Amino acid sequence: MQWERGARLFTWEEVGLRTGKGNFKEERWLVINRKVYDVSQFYLQHPGGPRLIRHYSGQDATDAFIAFHKDEDLVKKYLNSLLIGELTPDQPSCEPTKNEMLVHDFHELRMKVKKMGLLKSSVPFFAFIFLHAFLLDMASWFTIWYFGKSWVPFLIGVAMFTVIQYGFFQHDLGHISVFQKPKWNRLAHTFVMGILKGGPKSWWIDLHNRHHAKPNCFLKDPDLNMHPFLFSLGKSLSVELGKKKKKYMPYQHQHKYFSCEYFYGSFVSKDDKDNEKNCKSFLIVLFLKITYFHRSLESTWFLWVSQMNHIPMNISYDQNLDWVSSQLSATCNVDHSWFNDWFTGHLNFQIEHHLFPTMPRHNYCKVAPLVKSLCAKHGVHYECKPILTAFADILHSLKEYGQDWQEAYLHELGVGDVQTATEIH
Repeated sequence: MQWERGARLFTWEEVGLRTGKGNFKEERWLVINRKVYDVSQFYLQHPGGPRLIRHYSGQDATDAFIAFHKDEDLVKKYLNSLLIGELTPDQPSCEPTKNEMLVHDFHELRMKVKKMGLLKSSVPFFAFIFLHAFLLDMASWFTIWYFGKSWVPFLIGVAMFTVIQYGFFQHDLGHISVFQKPKWNRLAHTFVMGILKGGPKSWWIDLHNRHHAKPNCFLKDPDLNMHPFLFSLGKSLSVELGKKKKKYMPYQHQHKYFSCEYFYGSFVSKDDKDNEKNCKSFLIVLFLKITYFHRSLESTWFLWVSQMNHIPMNISYDQNLDWVSSQLSATCNVDHSWFNDWFTGHLNFQIEHHLFPTMPRHNYCKVAPLVKSLCAKHGVHYECKPILTAFADILHSLKEYGQDWQEAYLHELGVGDVQTATEIH
């Protein structure tokens, strides 16, 4: 192990105290490749969002840093000004909560993946994705324009517009996995997300990257913001909520109202009909109607695809696990097939996507055997299931979480007691 002569030396314990809380609430440190960085002020200007880097305060952020930064040379200019020292030579490569051998083997796997060229995208693949989207876009508008505004051509046009899958394409661009240069991905992402999808690019920067950094970690993964105001998620969190006598929704029925929470705008309201009478342009009204129907279908589609990989998995507070363990405990895969790949935008390979977020989706199936081998070697559970089972598991999990909450709410039972009571019932 090499270190600079005269550099300040720290222990994991010292770094772990600099979380921005407690006695050192003004200090935030993190470790990257054994180097200690002070991000107490920088986290507010972090290009990836202040909360993302803040969630790693007091922790080793090496794997997250490598996973998110495709252009390492570009970010070095930020790191140099933040460097305050490094770990002492007698300190292990990672914190005690992490599997050091697994961390080491994953680093070797990542280097192997890079040498194999699996982090480079295929131009023909994404050209086909774009052509597929463009032709369906044109076909949907042509169908409605040529065959009239009756319900049949309207619904056919909406269906074609929905299966364009702009949502999955912007997902690729947001992860810097389409073009080799990050700049081109960001420009294209701004166009697809901001214009074609009509959503702010800042949503991606602030929310989705945080989800990848700390998946299924309550108070850190923004996808869990629905707990506890809409749903009660995770066994331990549900029991905790029940014991505190918190009840914002009838959680014992949450598996029943799950679908309805997100399926909105399916029908044209009275206000829309009034607007149609008042509008001078038929195209404006038509566009609004298509948008309502399309967003309803697409939001429901994307909801089930995204949540089938996470809701049934472990949901709890951040335990500061190593990168592989934290991602595998929070994600699962769905069987590989041409339909599943298309229908999910290759998010059926959620494990590989979370381990290598900048990897182009067409390479997930190539790296999957290597990931399985790594997991088998270290006893990490690699879960893969049929797609219908994955959908059903969302409802089963929500039902179980609701029952856990109800048992704790009524009888003030702990996690172990709730599990025993559930088995008896």
